[in-house]
Amino acid sequence: MGKSVSGGVRPGIIIEIEHRLLKQVIVGKQKAAASMFDELDRELEGDANKLAIERDAVFERLSKQIQTKQVFEAVSAQLITTVNSTLDNQLASPELLLKHSGINENQMLMLEALHQKNLDLNRLRLLISDLPWLCRDLTNIVNSASFRHQRQQRSDVKVTEIKLVLNFIGVENLRMLIPYFCLRNWLPTGHANLLWTTRKLWRYAMLTGIASKALAELNEQDAALAYTCSLLHQLGTSVVLKNGAKVYENIWGNWLREASSSRDKELYDAVLATEFPADNIYQQVLKHAPKLNWQLLGLLNFKQSALTQVQAELDQTLSYSELSDYAALVARASCFAKVLMLEEMRMISPKEKRLMYDYYELSEQELIRLKGQNYRKLDLI
Repeated sequence: MGKSVSGGVRPGIIIEIEHRLLKQVIVGKQKAAASMFDELDRELEGDANKLAIERDAVFERLSKQIQTKQVFEAVSAQLITTVNSTLDNQLASPELLLKHSGINENQMLMLEALHQKNLDLNRLRLLISDLPWLCRDLTNIVNSASFRHQRQQRSDVKVTEIKLVLNFIGVENLRMLIPYFCLRNWLPTGHANLLWTTRKLWRYAMLTGIASKALAELNEQDAALAYTCSLLHQLGTSVVLKNGAKVYENIWGNWLREASSSRDKELYDAVLATEFPADNIYQQVLKHAPKLNWQLLGLLNFKQSALTQVQAELDQTLSYSELSDYAALVARASCFAKVLMLEEMRMISPKEKRLMYDYYELSEQELIRLKGQNYRKLDLI
């Protein structure tokens, strides 16, 4: 019988499998099914495809001309170096990143309130009222045809008062929906270069969230806390990707305009053909995202929050066996989500799958429960 890998310091093979998924999410060309993300960035899909076709055509032309190809390689290398150095400076300052992260004190107070046993709806309403995008998202849910049908509401009158919206949705559904919409707000939406990356990251986040909730319920733990912790675990990755896309688009756009003004076709084509540096951004995510998950929350004065402490543990604890209950629960849910996505991509062997489940000590009962979940949509009560 082979030696068990369960619980101890993460073996290299486990790290490699986990990084394999992250690299496929950020660098891989495979397009993701939109699933629960259909309504976001739909108009970007055409732009992303058009940009890819245009770049491919220019690159194919450049590759046939040796001298022009040399110009492309020099210009492209210089552009990417400029992007990397600018992003390095930004990532060195969590305080600066916090301003562009999409998370603030109100959201944290709200997320904290959601896993309190006696949820104060009046206090929650005041916090939500200061977030117009969340008011809109929750109101749209209540006025959607599917929600009305589920609640057997026959009235065509739209609900607009946020107090009524919250009452219609109910406390248990709010515990699922609010972190869901917060995550959507943090993700790097609106960037054609990250369209497929964002969709894959969204799917991974929701798989982990739904799995965390299922494991918490099975183990009689706080499902709202586990679910929120699992979605918060994507904050750092979202921030690095969002800033990477902004830096690239600003520099690329400026260089393209300057090349157009100079009427230098070789230079213009070289800039146009320079792709988003996904490999470099992937390395930045590996380096910075796990720390940013808890550093950003600490900067908002939530260092002692259970939500923050779980993120710090997941970053700083070397072995699974040393994790606290909720950090371990998120780690197990994350393991299941990674294996599921890698299986869909046919990028994991049965042996590697068993190693992952062994290391994270997923029991047979837990696997049965996890395999029985609906991962295509967020089921409301």
